[in-house]
Amino acid sequence: MQLDLIVENARIITGDFHRPTATRLGVWNGVFVGVDERIEGLDAAVRVDAGGQVITPGFNDAHAHSVWFGQSLLELDLEGLQSADAVYAAIEERAAQLDPGLWVVCTGYNPDELTGPEPERDGLDAAAKGRPVLLRHSHGHAYTVNSAVLFMAGIPEGIHRQPEGGEIVTDAGGRPTGVLKETAMSSVNRLLQPESDTSIAEALERASAAYAADGLTSVTDAGVAGGWIGHSPLEFGAYQRARDAGMLKTRFQAMVTLDALHPVAGHADDGERVTLDAGLRTGLGDEWLQVGPAKVFADGSIMSRTAAMTQEYEHCHHVYGYLQQDAAHMRASTLAAAAAGWSLALHALGDAAVDFAIETIEEAQLSYGRPRIPHRIEHGGVVRDDQIRDMARLGIVLATQPNFIAAFGEGEEERLGAERARLSYPAKRLLDAGMVLPGSSDRPVTHGAPLRVMQDFVLRRSFAGREFSPADRITAAEALHAYTVGSAVATGWGGRKGQIRPGQLADFVLLGASPLEVPAEQIGDIEVVATAVGGVWVHGGL
Repeated sequence: MQLDLIVENARIITGDFHRPTATRLGVWNGVFVGVDERIEGLDAAVRVDAGGQVITPGFNDAHAHSVWFGQSLLELDLEGLQSADAVYAAIEERAAQLDPGLWVVCTGYNPDELTGPEPERDGLDAAAKGRPVLLRHSHGHAYTVNSAVLFMAGIPEGIHRQPEGGEIVTDAGGRPTGVLKETAMSSVNRLLQPESDTSIAEALERASAAYAADGLTSVTDAGVAGGWIGHSPLEFGAYQRARDAGMLKTRFQAMVTLDALHPVAGHADDGERVTLDAGLRTGLGDEWLQVGPAKVFADGSIMSRTAAMTQEYEHCHHVYGYLQQDAAHMRASTLAAAAAGWSLALHALGDAAVDFAIETIEEAQLSYGRPRIPHRIEHGGVVRDDQIRDMARLGIVLATQPNFIAAFGEGEEERLGAERARLSYPAKRLLDAGMVLPGSSDRPVTHGAPLRVMQDFVLRRSFAGREFSPADRITAAEALHAYTVGSAVATGWGGRKGQIRPGQLADFVLLGASPLEVPAEQIGDIEVVATAVGGVWVHGGL
């Protein structure tokens, strides 16, 4: 038997408890056939010497936003700017470079990084010389826009009624400031969407190339085809076209938003079902592109104080955040999706939203059983110990992002207070409860390179160097396991990828050093030398 590829003289971290290390691996037909003695005496079409470098299973981000990320690579990046004047100057420079009629769209905007007042609509008007301006807040749950966008969106100068699940922020005189939160953003999205298959595919191509350079071989996109996070009702079709055109270097699973599902009538015995036409649901697809869970936005963002809490925000009397919709209505539509065979993934940052998510998932499982691709809760900005016990009992996966601590830690503690901040983005508490811990970033909300997120798992430090709940730190080995085996299990691919063992998909990464050996502060600086998907180099190579 001739294999397709043998890599030898490597320091392989297999992720396989029964065989944790090896020096050689063999690939045939896109899967691993074995390591070391299991491939002894076999030849290969390609045989390469790794020169003693480290190989791990390919990294798997269980929660990202690929089209948004791909678009952000071309947008005006405001990250690190520290004043409104600096923002205005950057916008003025970009506006002068654009063709007539084009918007100035900005990414990486974090008001907490500013000293002094935030940019406001009149200043944006002057900087852009009347062009439409859109600042995407880095956490993704608010926009800041100028007067041109407000006018185009039909938002009047006097606001008499706020949208359900959102807010048009106004000044003391009742005039819109240009800040739009949560569902209020949809009025702007309608001006820019639906986007074309071509533009979506090109964004995916850019994102996928960046993923490969970071060692990512699989990514789950947390919301397509609807809601404020979607780009087109035909978005999944754009993924298919991008794959068919050879534009993707990454395996993708795409969550379809609950907003994109609708009632579909079947036999009377089937009951009420909310799904896609023809009954398409979670699990459709293959190892390259698959329909994932239904994404449900239960609440908003801690940074916008729109995440639903059981206790009020610090220094904000009677401000608890809110659910995105009426609770009864949201639960009914979510359960109808579960009835149609959809796994559920509920975005929940506040502990009140986590309560809602747990109760809804428990009801779904009592009625329809546990799905093959697990039900999930996304983020967990505040998670109590009793909630972790309930999630463990129900087999719920919590996809949490420790990189939020590095990006937003000070701002979140200011809003939550020290005691609740201790409950933010758990990791060790999940493992101690026997839960699955996946690796995920929510990219491009903040940085998403897997090795940097692993470092955040281990250090749990804010940008300013402050420690956040060090009791929830995990080891580098546990962080690597999360980004490989943990993410595979969380996305329904446990036993098929995430380990270097016979029969699993041959996705692996060649690294300049071992994340298990370098100081924790250096994990994020390790070089990704090469990335292989199905045994084929998609970045670098040997």
